[in-house]
Amino acid sequence: MPLSSILAVVGMRSEAALLPQEMPVIVSGGDPARLRDLLRQAPPGLTGVLSFGIAGGLDPSLGCGDLVVATKVRGAGGAWSADLGWSAQLARRCGARLGMVAGAPAVVGEPARKRALRAATGALVVDLETEAAAAFAASRGMPFAALRAVADTAEEVLPRAAAVGLTPDGRPAAGRVALALLRQPRELGALLTVAKRSRVALQALGGAQDALRQACTA
Repeated sequence: MPLSSILAVVGMRSEAALLPQEMPVIVSGGDPARLRDLLRQAPPGLTGVLSFGIAGGLDPSLGCGDLVVATKVRGAGGAWSADLGWSAQLARRCGARLGMVAGAPAVVGEPARKRALRAATGALVVDLETEAAAAFAASRGMPFAALRAVADTAEEVLPRAAAVGLTPDGRPAAGRVALALLRQPRELGALLTVAKRSRVALQALGGAQDALRQACTA
């Protein structure tokens, strides 16, 4: 498939910056409902959909920066299979693990909730964009794939301040984060850890850019 006809779906601008420039991109700002609205306005002529970005680990064996390619996506709205050939190419070229990805309507930050979600779905990771992207691809009869990098691991807690960290267009919301920290100043250390681990995950995605390009055009 030509890269110019593959729609990439991400949550953050920093993720979009790691994609090949030819790819059209929708940035959700970490809001699944907003993403569904944006996808309804997607341009014609697309031939595939790629969910791309960081994710929360659900499988305890996954470490920060590990890459996962979806075989299937499961969320509250249903379950969708990824394109097997495309996904196999992605996993092989990127050195990623293949497996289930869970969709969620909001950040899953507590280890107990992560364990429950893994038990319910068998998923390796969870994110906020993949479910909507998969459903959209299915509605258009297009192949779908997902490449995600683990940021927070299964046993790590995401502070509440992290859940308000984005503007609607996917940029850092410094003001909202600062306000959240004023209310919960003890979360500062955990938030700094989240930022560091997110950078590691983004670096892993950036390192896979050439492999991603090859897998999409094979």
